[in-house]
Amino acid sequence: MSERKSLVETIAGVLKSNEWTVATAESLTGGDLCARLIDMPGASEVVRGGIVAYATDLKSSLLGVDKDLLARRGPVTAEVARQMAAGVRELCRADYGLATTGVAGPGDSEDGPEGLVYIAVAGPSHSAVRELKLSGGRSAVRSATVAEALTLLGEVVECEVDERGTHSST
Repeated sequence: MSERKSLVETIAGVLKSNEWTVATAESLTGGDLCARLIDMPGASEVVRGGIVAYATDLKSSLLGVDKDLLARRGPVTAEVARQMAAGVRELCRADYGLATTGVAGPGDSEDGPEGLVYIAVAGPSHSAVRELKLSGGRSAVRSATVAEALTLLGEVVECEVDERGTHSST
């Protein structure tokens, strides 16, 4: 069993045992993050859905990201990731929203250098945003983003478990 699969199983177990759900808002990962979450049996109990908002205007119209922020700073910022996570959480009525935005490459773009990625989790009482600087080309950046996003989700969910004193299946 791969380490990534084990992480997904652990997260899904904690979500399931606490009757919590998750939804994804993805840009550069193009649905890979949601696919990873639904890879395991029983995912229908914890995964509400996902939105692939690859085009910048969809980040605003579907996920509620501030249009002025997008116009001023572009789609690859920590605040955009935070708003994407909060937006998908609300839109899908999930306990946790998980978002990815960045530049996968090849090469740099007007939005930033290749490998610049922001991931975010919005939860009931805990949220987090993380900047990543990844390397290895488009496929490697996308794959590493999925792994890092799952890790961040696990960290935020565990904070919630610790704070609430709820149970964990870990």
